[in-house]
This record gives sequence, structure tokens and C-alpha cells, in this order.
Amino acid sequence: MVDASSYLTRIGYSGPTASTANTLRAIHHAHLLTVPFENLDIALGRKIVVDEDAFVRKVVEQRRGGFCYELNGAFAALLRSLGFQVTLLSARVARDQGGEGPEFDHLTLRVDLAEPWLADVGFGESFLEPLRMKAGAEQFDPAGTFRLVDLGERLELEKVEPVGHWKRQYSFTLLPRRLEQFAGMCHYHQSSPDSSFTQNRVCTKATANGRITLSGLKLIVTRHGHREEKMLSSEQEWRDVLQEHFGIFGLTEQKTSEPHKVNEQ
Repeated sequence: MVDASSYLTRIGYSGPTASTANTLRAIHHAHLLTVPFENLDIALGRKIVVDEDAFVRKVVEQRRGGFCYELNGAFAALLRSLGFQVTLLSARVARDQGGEGPEFDHLTLRVDLAEPWLADVGFGESFLEPLRMKAGAEQFDPAGTFRLVDLGERLELEKVEPVGHWKRQYSFTLLPRRLEQFAGMCHYHQSSPDSSFTQNRVCTKATANGRITLSGLKLIVTRHGHREEKMLSSEQEWRDVLQEHFGIFGLTEQKTSEPHKVNEQ
């Protein structure tokens, strides 16, 4: 069983816990402000096993973040412990060059209350509060404007870009999934040289007025829409930023001595 009290303390939440839309919204937002999206264990060669208890321990006891399977897996466990009805959904992430990834490329969540909600604390820079699972309507969020598009057998999540265009995020069906069904893609993303997660170290989380991201040795800070970038000078400075801004300590061992590729974020 999840120790909900410890988990809520980890995300700095002390409000109501009744299974309502307001509680879901508040806990979802708090999670994204405190638990980073990060793939640092992959760079360290630490195997990530699809296991709900391991995900919760990593977030709560080790005070770490993770990628989608870990974060949404742990968040689903927290919500269930509070009485929410949660369904795991398989999503296919849109590719910049067109098309989308395979099934189980991403784990997202459906939460059923008086109406269904899309919850996702594991997609990096995305919505901060859950979205109504209703196609067609523009939904305004502190992180931007989103909508769900009905593709027939699938729903597609889109976010409006600053220039006004809609950008595809991922598509999904409403077919319930089991956590173990994501094991194959979880292994792929941490082992394949074609996976973006093996090409670059990333640690990012939302802040009260924007976002802070470590992408390789690049520090990116966005405040009120203004973006600043800085190249860090050393691994020690990288570790210092991890400690100061993300509360992550002790990551000194590297998988190889080769420098990590830095993707522009």
C-alpha cells in the first residue's frame, strides 16, 4: 500500500484529499512543481524495472523524479490510495519528422469522477492541471492552451504554439492497460541508441512562473515567458544545479567517460 501521507508531504501538498476534481487538480499541479521529469538513471546505467512499488520508492523515499512510466505509475498509485478511479492508457508520441511512436511509447492516465479527466505528470513540459477528456474544446491551463481531437479510434492531445499553430503531443485510445504491458517500451527507451533518453541527460520541472531544465550541460530557465540559457562549465557545476534546483544529490557515477549529446530544448 502507498503511504499517501508521505507521498503528499514529498510533493508539498497539505490540502483536502477527498476524491474530487479540485483535489485532483491541486495534487496534479503540486506534483509537477516538485517532482522532476528526468532520465538520469539511464545515463548512470541503472536499470529501470516496471514496478509500482519501485516507482513510489524512487519518488518518495529517494526524492527523485523519473520518466513517464515511473512518474505516472507512481502518481496512479497515489491517486488510487486516495480513492480515485484510475485507468492506465497507452499513448503514441508524435514525432517531429512526422508520424508517431509505437503503442506503449508513453503512459498516461484517465481519472474518472463525475466526468473523465486526462492526468499526466510524466510528459515533461505539458499541462499542469488535468484536462477534461472532451474532444473539440480548447482548454486553458497555466502552461498553455490544449485540446483533444477525435481521430475516431483515438484521441489526440494538441498544444497551441506561440505562433498560433496547434502542435501534436500524443494520441491514445481509451483501452485500459496493465502496468506490465509497458515493460517492453520501458526497456527500449533506456537501452536503444535510437531512443532520445539514451542520447542526452535531461532533468526538468515546472516552477511557479515558468520552468527550469538541465539538458546536458545547458541550463535553461524560463520566467514569465522569458527564456535564458547558460552552458555549465563542469560536471561539478551540473551536480550543484541538480542539488540546488531539483533536490537531487549524489549522482556522481557516469556510465561512460564519453560526453553526452546535448539536444536543444
